[in-house]
This record gives sequence, structure tokens and C-alpha cells, in this order.
Amino acid sequence: MPRSAVEAPRSRPPASDRPVALKAPPRVRKRRNWRRRTVLTIAVILVALIGFGVYLDQNLQRVAAMPANSVAESDGTNYLIVGSDSRAGLTAEDEENLATGDAAGQRTDTIMLVHSGSSGSVLVSLPRDSYVPIAGHGSGKLNSAYALGGPQLLISTVEAATGLRVDHYAEIGFGGFVGAVDAVGGITMDIPEAIKDPKAGLDIKAGTQELDGATALGYVRTRATASSDFGRVARQRALLSALIAKATSPATLLNPFRVVPLANAMTGTITVDDGDHLWNVASLGLALRGVSGGDGVATTVPVGSTPNIGGQSVVKWDKTRASALFEAIKNDRTPPANALGP
Repeated sequence: MPRSAVEAPRSRPPASDRPVALKAPPRVRKRRNWRRRTVLTIAVILVALIGFGVYLDQNLQRVAAMPANSVAESDGTNYLIVGSDSRAGLTAEDEENLATGDAAGQRTDTIMLVHSGSSGSVLVSLPRDSYVPIAGHGSGKLNSAYALGGPQLLISTVEAATGLRVDHYAEIGFGGFVGAVDAVGGITMDIPEAIKDPKAGLDIKAGTQELDGATALGYVRTRATASSDFGRVARQRALLSALIAKATSPATLLNPFRVVPLANAMTGTITVDDGDHLWNVASLGLALRGVSGGDGVATTVPVGSTPNIGGQSVVKWDKTRASALFEAIKNDRTPPANALGP
């Protein structure tokens, strides 16, 4: 074939003169996208958590609980927990199912003092029938201070009787208690004796078992045992410890189907001082967890006698031992064993 008939090969530019594609390696792109998604996800979670926290804080019920003329001083932080017999939020059907009755007004069914400090947590049950001075009303049962003057008079009475300054206040009614227990899926308790009490809507057998909210409420309300009110406050402490342990467990805190209903149940029905916030409630929970975890002390104020005054059975404290208990708490020390009650 003639040479001219053969097409001459096309010349290619030198490699150095060829255009270079400025493309990022695929791996680098993937890393950058992964980092952006991670940062965005964390930001969304943080915003959601902050928003949920603000909602819960605003959901708290508030009342002017702290007395303006308090002069008591003590180390550490002291909380007064009040379990009231308020039926707020309960329907007529709820009242019947829970055997709460429909009594008007509001009284304190449970009174506990919680101390948190460098020496650990201390939980002290104050029997509601404790016979103490009530400013402007002579002497009477501790729970009558609440009926006479609300949280302020109750706190003033507790401060005068114990010598301790109350820094924070938390009150929860029947509905909130039941809702909290049900929100964590019930709590497991070792029941020492069978109890049947129609007045508290309770019919429970002895042994280890799981309590739902309604049964737990009846268990802490009943006085139908030989130990009467003293057994009652011991049951209240035991059940509160079990509830706090379950509520602060990873199984609850990492489960949104548990922690969200729990948070709503607590903040929607708990009443705090108008100067308190969600973080104060959280600090109370940590103090109670210290007790339930075995790192603190749980006791009842030492009792001296249970006389009949004015036709009513009352509880008089053992002044010497009670003074030793509250003096230790006041100075943020672990209470001595001989100062502990039943």
C-alpha cells in the first residue's frame, strides 16, 4: 500500500502538558461527610436535650415555700420532701381505683429530711404525728403545721425542731407517685409480711414481687400492721430507695420510652419552691441515690415515747439522741450509730 495512503499517527502532548484533574480522593470526601453528619447529629441531640430540659423545668409546679424569716444555719444542703394526700389530677375513677377517697383539702402523708454533703447523704423520716412546737399555734402534730400554714409553716416548724436550715422543698401528690412507679415499669420489693387493708386499697402477700403504681401507693399509705406508723415510715424509705434506684439505672435512663414518661410524671406533679429549678431536683435525686446505693444513712428520728395528748396518740422524740443526730447533720458529719432511730 502506498505510504501516503496510510494515516499518520496523531501526536500526543507530553505528559507534563496534559491537564490534571483536581479531584479529592473518595476516602477524604467520605471522611469529611461522616464528620459533618456526626457534628450535625450531636448538635441536634444537644438542642433536643436542652429544649426538653427547659420544658421540664417550666413543667414544675412552684409555690412560695421558703419562710422569709428563717435564721437557721447548717453545712451541706438540706431538702424537705413532702408526700401529700393531694388528689389533684385524679379523676373520680382514679380515686376509687386507688382507694384514696375524695377528702377535700390537703395534708402531709410523708415528711422526710434529706441531707447531702461531703460526709455523704442522710435520709431522716419525721413521723407525721411528731409532737412539736408550731409557731403561733402552741404544740401539735407535725403534719398539722402544713394544714395550718402550708409549706412555709411546715418548713419553719421543721427548722425550729431540728436546728437545720431547709434549702430546698419538694412535694408530690398521690397521682405523681403512681405515675412515677408505673413510668419505670414497676419496682421490685421484698415484702416482709402480708398486708390486707381495704382503706388503702391494698391486698399484698409476703415475699419478693413487683409492685405497680397503685399497689406501691397502698403499701406506703397503710398503717394496718403491728408497727403502725413506724413501720409505715420504714416502708416509705424502702420504697423510695427502690424507686430512685430503678429510675436512675441505665435501663431507665437510656430508654426514651421509660425516661420521658418518668420525667413528665415527676415534673408535672411535683411542687417545688419558686426559687428551685430542674437541677435542684436532679441534685435531690443524686442524694437519694447515694442512700439507696448503700453509701448513705437512712433512719427515723429517735423516738422517746408515744403518749396520748388531748385525746390523740402522738410521737415524742428522744431529745438527747435526736439532738445528736441533727447536730451531726448540721456540721456535715456522719451521724453516730446511737443517734439513729428505728
